[in-house]
Amino acid sequence: MSNTHFAAEADERRNEVPPAVTRRAGLAGMIGTTIEWYDFYIYGLAAALVFGTEFFPEFSPAAGTLAAFATFAVGFIVRPLGGVIFGHFGDRVGRKNALMLTLFLMGAATVLVGLLPGYQTIGIWAPILLVTLRFLQGFAVGGEWGGAVTMVVESSPRHRRGFYGSLPQMGVPLGLVLSSSVFAALSLLPDDDLLTWGWRIPFLLSIVLIVVGLFIRSHMTETPAFVHVKESGRVRKLPAVEALRHHWKAIALTVGMYVSAGVPFYIVSVFVLSYGSAHLGLSRSVLLTGMLIAAVVEGLTVPYFGALSDKLGRRPVFLTAAAFTALLAFPFFWLLATGQVGLTWLAMLLALAVAHAGMYGPTAALYAELFGPNVRYTGTSIGYQLGGVVAGFVPLVTGALVNAAGGASWPIASLWAVAALTGLVCALIVRETRGRDLRSDHDAGR
Repeated sequence: MSNTHFAAEADERRNEVPPAVTRRAGLAGMIGTTIEWYDFYIYGLAAALVFGTEFFPEFSPAAGTLAAFATFAVGFIVRPLGGVIFGHFGDRVGRKNALMLTLFLMGAATVLVGLLPGYQTIGIWAPILLVTLRFLQGFAVGGEWGGAVTMVVESSPRHRRGFYGSLPQMGVPLGLVLSSSVFAALSLLPDDDLLTWGWRIPFLLSIVLIVVGLFIRSHMTETPAFVHVKESGRVRKLPAVEALRHHWKAIALTVGMYVSAGVPFYIVSVFVLSYGSAHLGLSRSVLLTGMLIAAVVEGLTVPYFGALSDKLGRRPVFLTAAAFTALLAFPFFWLLATGQVGLTWLAMLLALAVAHAGMYGPTAALYAELFGPNVRYTGTSIGYQLGGVVAGFVPLVTGALVNAAGGASWPIASLWAVAALTGLVCALIVRETRGRDLRSDHDAGR
């Protein structure tokens, strides 16, 4: 072998992160995103179950639910802006400080939602303030995911990035477990108690999670890749401009791949709660319990698929899961329509623990490996959050489509299938990224 090869191997060994640091980064990423997504999901659950009557009582029940879903979508509109702003500081100043700020903003906005008076108390200011706080939530989440996965993947050994990168991804099912558990318990309350004060409890509990998350993230250290960028003078003045100008294709592909996972996910985790009870006669507790079971299992399957991508590659795992997701679109609603509890839970299990987990597990490593270190936080955030804008409107759009179709599920299933096929095509275009040098400038989307 050449001296250059041995020098490269020696250089890589010198820059290896100690296992303890890798585990700490993975744990911090997982717990931090769990807290972030807990905050985000309790809003979605409240929008489906409570906000229509609490903040939009002048509307009809159907219109009130649509208005509540519209406030849910507002949080997604601002997510790309959060990705640009926090990505700017994360790529210029450091990953750690940006992640501390995202967690604080998200948690503060969530607690304030729990303290917000309803329409009967302050009138029109209630929905206005609700939208404002939702805006802040979305802004914070926009900078959370890209920073968390960048921090973890850059702190991981080359052959374990898929596994460690999937740990922040576990924040999605774990946050869903926490939020679903709390709302499942609250659903036992009489409707009057739930609508007047019960729905506020999950939002106020967030203050405890904020303190825990900030403590954990305060002990993280910067990654070797970012330190290398700083020491080599390769920090970009405007990372967002650099990413959009030179990495636009990679960003476009990440948007498409996110849509394939995000659209079905939000159909299952948000829209089905109202659709199942209003059109299929399924009880609220059955739907919440089914989602809880599926989320618990997904907490196990996400790292499995992440680790599998370390062995087989990111593309094969993602492609297989995207194809399965497309095939599941119509059968999912057929299973729900039976009205049987077991088949309802099976549908949710297949959608979340297999279809979504199969795409979501390898996504963190795949996205991070698509971009160079000087725009990685920004590039991953923009692509992921632009896809989130599309997915965020799913509850609102599907609600309108179902009402127009007289309660039929085929418009939702069709939207689900198109989204999955979009990600499938993007994954066919993107190049395999497993094993890339995270310190070098590249664009795997080219």
